[in-house]
Amino acid sequence: MPDVANRTQKLLLLDSASLYFRAFYGVPDQRTSPDEHPTNALRGFLDMIATLVTAHQPSHLVACWDNDWRPQFRVDLIPSYKAHRVAGAGADAPAPAAGDVPDQAHPASDDTAAEEVPDDLAPQVPLIADALAAFGIARLGADGFEADDVIGTLVERHRGTMPIDVVTGDRDLLQLIDDEHAVRVLYTGKGGVREPDLGTQAYLEERYAVSSGDAYADMSILRGDTSDGLPGVKGIGDKTAAQLIATYGDLDGLRKAIEDGDPALKGARRANLEAATAYLDVAPRVVRVARDAPVADVDTALPTSVADTRLLSELASTYGITNPINRVLSALQIP
Repeated sequence: MPDVANRTQKLLLLDSASLYFRAFYGVPDQRTSPDEHPTNALRGFLDMIATLVTAHQPSHLVACWDNDWRPQFRVDLIPSYKAHRVAGAGADAPAPAAGDVPDQAHPASDDTAAEEVPDDLAPQVPLIADALAAFGIARLGADGFEADDVIGTLVERHRGTMPIDVVTGDRDLLQLIDDEHAVRVLYTGKGGVREPDLGTQAYLEERYAVSSGDAYADMSILRGDTSDGLPGVKGIGDKTAAQLIATYGDLDGLRKAIEDGDPALKGARRANLEAATAYLDVAPRVVRVARDAPVADVDTALPTSVADTRLLSELASTYGITNPINRVLSALQIP
């Protein structure tokens, strides 16, 4: 295994909530008494870090955080954005699409609505943050922005300086794929962190029939996403959306063709696109991740020593997570 200090430069960005939510549902609850503190998401998340660092050998690592799971600027543009996930939204709220997993799980700030999350997951999230701090692994969020925006901003900041891998179970981040600047998405939706789909432009072409991350974003605007409360354009799914983007180059080109009366756009399709004008006016700002969120500029290099030995020891003894901690230490090559 290469020495940490001499590793080839590579930045690994974790969509933290996507991963710890997956860990919560995928790792067995080992408690023998309901009085014990739940730890399955914590244990699973630490094991994921150990697996990813070992497999992909990054030189830099950031756990990207949702400081705001439902930013007001997105809600102002599309009020249905993630509305079904608000605690107490009720049975009448739109249901997420089959197979989509909510991408974050922590209470909202005082001035925003809380997301409805499992009781046993919420108390584990602060412990995950403590563990990251104890190891010295960078954890970055931005007030008023989602982890997706933090990731987009860090990609914008570092692309071209080193290869970047984004680890997520959220299809939205496929928009960041950029072969020219060596930006990949390790999509965990099917194979998890051990066997993720390697999201490159060839993957986008094969899986979605679009040629780039930008084209994927345009396609997803047209298609919509019920898991995020985005209606899309009536009657347009993945295949039709991809065909329209391929024909007209991008969403702007399609909209210009509609405005100019392109005779190839007719009947119900034209009517549905015209009816979606107000949605299409605002959806790009909602769907596209921010590239300029106020993310702190900190050292993101892999730690070479434990940042807080006392805290790490307390976490190990209090919550019985010595083995996951040791696996992370081994992956980081910290004795």
